[in-house]
Amino acid sequence: MLSEKYTVRDLLYLIMCIVRTKVFYPSARIIRFPFDVRGKRHIQWGKRLTTGKGCRIEAIPQGISKVTLTIGDDVQLNDYVHITAMESVSIGNNVLLASKIYISDCTHGSYSGGADDSDPTTPPIKRAYTCKPVVVEDNVWIGEFVSILPGVTIGVGSIIGANSVVTKNIPPYVIAVGAPALPIKKYNFETKKWEKI
Repeated sequence: MLSEKYTVRDLLYLIMCIVRTKVFYPSARIIRFPFDVRGKRHIQWGKRLTTGKGCRIEAIPQGISKVTLTIGDDVQLNDYVHITAMESVSIGNNVLLASKIYISDCTHGSYSGGADDSDPTTPPIKRAYTCKPVVVEDNVWIGEFVSILPGVTIGVGSIIGANSVVTKNIPPYVIAVGAPALPIKKYNFETKKWEKI
């Protein structure tokens, strides 16, 4: 029963969040406030979005006005998830994000070892942005405190372990952990088990 899980204060907060959700985000399931959205017109919202408290969602395209953030259906973002999309961030259907996750398709400056590398004597805030698309495919589960950096695709059905830093593509149906995140297990559809790689 709902009253056994929540205090009266919690129930009042939940009711307030449901009412505000239906007014401002009618296709969402529930948005827990505060919920900081910048560039709402550049976001394509899926159905039945659920969020925790303190999420920060930014869609700020460079140049032409376009959708830079796409969130699929039945996505759950828990407390303090921060997503920044300047070029393209795509989050698939049925994605579960734990708390305190950072996803960004951009960075202040370039550090790839090429001709366009940023000068470290220039203040970071004044360095030109470098953007590369980020894709989180369907049925992905991302653990607490994960950072997903520009240019990464996380394959369908994969799991990213807590505290990981995703710097390179992650294939489908694997469990990846670490900084940088590397696959350690893969789902075997024949045995129906997660097996070490």
